[in-house]
Amino acid sequence: MATKKSMWVLFGILVISTWVLGSAIQVGAETLNYKTYHYVAKAESSLIGDTEEHLVGFNIRRGFAVFENGEIGTIIAVITSDGVRNSGQFMQYVTLTFADGSTIIYKSQGTFGSPAAGSYTAAGWTSEIIKGTGRFEGIKGTSASKAKYLPVEKGELAPKGITETTLTYTLPSK
Repeated sequence: MATKKSMWVLFGILVISTWVLGSAIQVGAETLNYKTYHYVAKAESSLIGDTEEHLVGFNIRRGFAVFENGEIGTIIAVITSDGVRNSGQFMQYVTLTFADGSTIIYKSQGTFGSPAAGSYTAAGWTSEIIKGTGRFEGIKGTSASKAKYLPVEKGELAPKGITETTLTYTLPSK
């Protein structure tokens, strides 16, 4: 009888352990890949005067995003820059807005340069997700991007561009 009771106790502990451990959700990082097509909607810059070509700038880029999973959305990037002869440092806040109204906001800092006349590239940067709303409430993570720009056309404030980005993030368990 004691052996049968011990077996039932052992079986009960096994069932409870399986239930507790099995119900724990493993939180793993997810990725979201997308491309943005963007243009400058507003741009201002001022010469500093310490050197002939030292500029501090502010611009707003707008565009749309096409996500790998078929979703689409809009993008707005608010950017400040400090550079000499088309190279220097920048900081930007990017807001992605999805069709359902959810948003992801991230901050980037890095360097930029103009390797050849008429072509622009961001030389390198790091980004951290700082906020999410809707289905992205509580998001944490980073992004990695690379950008290409077209030559500036007559009458344009700055070049149009395309950026490929991968967000790597976690969401809080529900």
